[in-house]
Amino acid sequence: MNQPKIKRDPEGTRRRILLAAAEEFAAGGLFGARVDQIARRAETNERMLYYYFGSKEQLFTAVLEHALSALVEAERTLELDGIAPIEAMTRLAHFVWDYYRDHPELLRLINNENLHEARYIKGSNRIRELNSPIVATLTAILERGQKAGLFRNDVDPLRFYVVLSGLGYYIVSNRFTLEATFGLDFSEATQREQIVRMNTELLQAYLTCR
Repeated sequence: MNQPKIKRDPEGTRRRILLAAAEEFAAGGLFGARVDQIARRAETNERMLYYYFGSKEQLFTAVLEHALSALVEAERTLELDGIAPIEAMTRLAHFVWDYYRDHPELLRLINNENLHEARYIKGSNRIRELNSPIVATLTAILERGQKAGLFRNDVDPLRFYVVLSGLGYYIVSNRFTLEATFGLDFSEATQREQIVRMNTELLQAYLTCR
């Protein structure tokens, strides 16, 4: 009697390993994550993990690439061309902050990579291909606002994006220490709404300051 053939699914296996590794690395960092636990979570074995990714460090790099590419793809969905500059900038900021809120694992991965002084991102061949489109979008909004006489003319787009990003990043990445220190839980809807409103007003005040 012929035995049924086992259906091979290399892409599915690779994806399961990536997703499992993302959870493990986000929870324990590069050094805290265990290869055997990643393989178990991905319903495969360690041999397949090494076959597809080469090493634990290369898998960590692949996870970073995957997480950042997901952010870039989400950024590409922004449609702000026909929207008034102040509203467009507000929507862009809220998109970034909402993405951080909904993907705290991305922030944990980036925090861990910063502990390694960006060693793995620097060694990635793909990272430079993942140029964030949001800075170009932000630049276009700034130019429209400046031409309309709404925004100041001395705003550096990249530095402004770093500040904008940091406003949303901080309250997510430091959520637990902020709650322990000040008793404020910024994952709670009312607290988050208030800080988002404040951050929005800060950005708008800077942009419209003469």
